[in-house]
Amino acid sequence: MKLFYAPGACSLSPHIVACEAGIDLELCKVNLKTKEMDGGANFTEVNPKGQVPALQLEGGELLTEGPAIVQFLAEQKPEHNLAPKYGSLAHYRVLEWLNYLATEVHKTFLPLFWGGTDDEKALASKKLAKRFQYIEDSMVGDYLMGDDFCIADAYLFTVYNWCKFVDVDTSAWPKLAAFAARMSQRPGVQKALKAEGLI
Repeated sequence: MKLFYAPGACSLSPHIVACEAGIDLELCKVNLKTKEMDGGANFTEVNPKGQVPALQLEGGELLTEGPAIVQFLAEQKPEHNLAPKYGSLAHYRVLEWLNYLATEVHKTFLPLFWGGTDDEKALASKKLAKRFQYIEDSMVGDYLMGDDFCIADAYLFTVYNWCKFVDVDTSAWPKLAAFAARMSQRPGVQKALKAEGLI
């Protein structure tokens, strides 16, 4: 399988999950501004959405959208217990977190990364503070779902780390800081970060 990614972008989440699951991926780096891939080809010819992550499967099919990709990867290696059993309440709780992170956290960063006005940036920072505070208050263990790593943690780690690049003050969230430190020491996370040139 081939993962189309941009270093540190939301594609880091499925990259981490693949590493945690022991799935070897071929990596293809994408410049999100120019849509150019390694080698010069146009990424929109692979994924018309023009966004990472995109996962090209062995049969040539393309799977897009991070929450779908991480669920797919987890199901390839169920013995690693990266996602709760399908049909269980915990399974839907993970989907709940993935959707919250995608719609309420991830998308709120857009003005901060992609040239929003000062007012848009101020509003985004205010919304992010509220949303990360909700996550901080919800954490009752080492990870989002308690004491065990799951696929939603890879996404949370990715978006939380964006705060340092856009000057979002994280000092009010000690649980999230401890979570990020814990995550950064996981072998799968280390492997993904090294592969993307982030450490």
